[in-house]
Amino acid sequence: MACTRLHFLKFFCPEQLAMMSFTSRAPGRRRIESGVVRRSKARSFVWALSLFAGVSLAPPAMAAPEEIQVYLDDMSEPGKFGVDVHNNYVFSGNSKPSYPGEQPPAHVYRLTPEFYYGLTDTLELGLYVLGTRTAASNTSVVGGKFRIKYIAPHDKEQGFFWGANLEVGRTDLRVSPTPWNAELKGIFGYRTGPWTLAVNPNFDWSISRGGGPVTFDVDAKVAYAIDAKTQIGFETYNELGPLRHLDSLSKNSKTLFAVVDHEFTGFDVNLGIGKGITKEADKWTLKFIVGTHF
Repeated sequence: MACTRLHFLKFFCPEQLAMMSFTSRAPGRRRIESGVVRRSKARSFVWALSLFAGVSLAPPAMAAPEEIQVYLDDMSEPGKFGVDVHNNYVFSGNSKPSYPGEQPPAHVYRLTPEFYYGLTDTLELGLYVLGTRTAASNTSVVGGKFRIKYIAPHDKEQGFFWGANLEVGRTDLRVSPTPWNAELKGIFGYRTGPWTLAVNPNFDWSISRGGGPVTFDVDAKVAYAIDAKTQIGFETYNELGPLRHLDSLSKNSKTLFAVVDHEFTGFDVNLGIGKGITKEADKWTLKFIVGTHF
């Protein structure tokens, strides 16, 4: 626990990450039970619809690789803070920039602390600080993002859940060709017995002048609970190209991760190893998320 709170302020080396074989879900968070908050279905629908409507009116965008995570229904309790530390390292990947000024992902370690606060039973605020460390040991802060997440009231143990997450942030040229970007993420999932299924349709666009078209990608997760605190499963991350003219499935970055989630006392962990399944994707990526609340 103390280690968790100290280490989000500095960079782990890749060797340390590879030695950490424990794993989990998401720190001090809980699922919203149906009936806990007396909010009307109409109000929930209008809130979500207003977010999705923003996509059709906004200029273009690109996604950033600092956070490799499929969103579920985890929420911080009202009035409580927490932090998740997102780590990922590209062991084998693209070594040439895809646009002038880009930092190629090969052998780059990314550290992204995410600070969040439970605003209500259904709303959560979050802040990301994006950091990178290259193979030459050059460490940089490359941007920041603000997010607001909504999860509708639902049964926390079984059945369907849904929500949405909106992010807005400014990033360095090394990780994005346009400085100001936004992402709208849908959160849809279903639990039955030991199985959890989740899908995140993502719309990315640029708030900066001169950005590209709105892009679309789909992330998904299937997990099986082997006991009360441990899940094993797969996550897949699939870029599909411009929303108005989606590319074929053989194009753009697509990656499959084998993952383990585990709940420890005081903190949770998610560990995954990913294999790129298209030529645009990085060949091998290690991801590690650890979080706690206070």
